[in-house]
Amino acid sequence: MLKLSDEDVIERLCQGHSDALPLLFDRFYRLVLKIAVRILRDPGEAEDVMQDVFFEIFNKAAQFDPAKGSAKTWLLQYAYHRSLSRRQYLALRSFYDRRQISEREVSECNSVDVSWRGLTFPEWRRVIEQGLATLNEKQRKTLELVCFEGLLLSEIAERTRESLPNVRHHYYRGLEGLRKFLKINEANDVES
Repeated sequence: MLKLSDEDVIERLCQGHSDALPLLFDRFYRLVLKIAVRILRDPGEAEDVMQDVFFEIFNKAAQFDPAKGSAKTWLLQYAYHRSLSRRQYLALRSFYDRRQISEREVSECNSVDVSWRGLTFPEWRRVIEQGLATLNEKQRKTLELVCFEGLLLSEIAERTRESLPNVRHHYYRGLEGLRKFLKINEANDVES
């Protein structure tokens, strides 16, 4: 089996031979890890991406088309795109801003003196809770999972067993509802 070409190994995966995955892993894990480390600049995150790439290759081996390129190229494209997606995901969640926040800074943020756009953080919390209460259950739950648990829409779809387009719909309609709620409240505050 060691003499099989990369394309033959993928073909074996398509046929349900799970023993082909370790062979593919042995051939390419260093290269996939190297790409992930260069893009993510964090060895732990890069290892997670590497595992995700091989898991995805295992599940999607049937999508490989040798007419479009080599197995190596296909696998490295997965590594590259998954690494970029992960970097974007981490950047949105301020992963790369690793400045530690002290307990004092947290308590200062919760004090009445600190404000943003004229409201203190406890006041903003109440406004956001009121805004979330105006949404339907699916919209509210989707926004909470994205904003408070850091899940991706695809992860929410898996967790809730809904299609990704439905989850995307709940997310964007929920954001739209929150924006409308905030605009109405802003207009009411200006009038009073």
